[in-house]
Amino acid sequence: MSSLTNFVVVLYAARTVDAEQFGAFSLAYITYGFALSASRGIASGPLQVRFTGTDLPAWRRATRNCTGTAAVAGLITGVGVLATALALNGTARAAFIALGLTLPGLLLQDSWRYAFFALGRGSQAFLNDSVWALALVPALILLRLTHTHQVFWFVLAWGAAAAVAAAAGAWQARVIPSPANAWVWVRQHGDLGVRYLAEYTFINGASQLRTYTVGIVVGLAAVGYLQASVTLMGPFTVIYLGMTLVTVPEAVRALHRSTRHLLVFSVLASVALAVLGLAWGLVLLFALPRGLGGWLLGPIWRPAYPLILPQIVTIVGLCFSAGATTGLHALGAARRSLRAAFIASAICLIGGLVGALSGGVVGAVWGVAIGTWLGVLVWWWYMHGALREFNADPRRAAPAAETDVEAGTAHEPNR
Repeated sequence: MSSLTNFVVVLYAARTVDAEQFGAFSLAYITYGFALSASRGIASGPLQVRFTGTDLPAWRRATRNCTGTAAVAGLITGVGVLATALALNGTARAAFIALGLTLPGLLLQDSWRYAFFALGRGSQAFLNDSVWALALVPALILLRLTHTHQVFWFVLAWGAAAAVAAAAGAWQARVIPSPANAWVWVRQHGDLGVRYLAEYTFINGASQLRTYTVGIVVGLAAVGYLQASVTLMGPFTVIYLGMTLVTVPEAVRALHRSTRHLLVFSVLASVALAVLGLAWGLVLLFALPRGLGGWLLGPIWRPAYPLILPQIVTIVGLCFSAGATTGLHALGAARRSLRAAFIASAICLIGGLVGALSGGVVGAVWGVAIGTWLGVLVWWWYMHGALREFNADPRRAAPAAETDVEAGTAHEPNR
């Protein structure tokens, strides 16, 4: 539901604004993704690893601090985005101003989703994302009726709807976020949170730099074409993000049984996602020239179509990496996952930059695709090492979720 909401907004913007405004929208959107990953790393990630399967009182105490941390992350990143907007001009400045104003609500809403899945109540996460979607509908209708085609209002409507869902999340959970305890949360879970923050920053920062490079080298319209190709993968992205949201808590439960169960789970998750991603990619290759492209994106689909094949290669590679990433997080191997993220992201960044300079936007996407598959080897190498180290550990410590983290007692050793 969350991905579908974003997919609809991107499609609506692509069909309503011109290529340059859609490029500005795309820059704001990927910047949101960067902020979102930072919040997940420092707030939501430790919650899933250490509070999956806990009792309700412990979950509420942890969720209060986790969501408060996400709100503070939204305020900090929002101020940063607003400061960045001052250095921009035109449509890009408008998009970044709207994003900066709405980031606190966007990041808080996302933290509720992770909290509900950690508790094993996916239905509550679905309900909260549905509130976001329902709040967005009248906003988009109003924009349509008033013939508003400025990117500022698209981003503002999308973010304001997320703020409505963020408020609903507190009512659903019977938990009031505690921004005052953000530092407490970071201090208690810094061994995971800081490394997850760095890991997600490497991954999304590399993606953001690639996109900015395309905009500088090829032009803002090319960024719109790149975002259009990503958007066309949207229906699969719905599945991919939904699965990756669930896989970490489920991997933690598999680890409770044995490392063999965790390995099997991680491999099967990768293969299942890769098969689905390849299937959707083949549908796009055949259906876009037969009317689907024009129906979804209008005329912008034509310059985006050459990017579909390398996007498919990239997506399938990401799917094969997803199982290893999940396994590393379930093991609490934050140091190893950070190293893997740094190396894999650097490879993709170099591939994307070289491709952009030599072949424009098409070359950039192919460079990323090649880098992604090299990254698959990196992720699984570190997963293998983490499993070997875990099995060699004579303590084989119980998952940290069973410890009294709130009281500041010892966690499972960080690997």
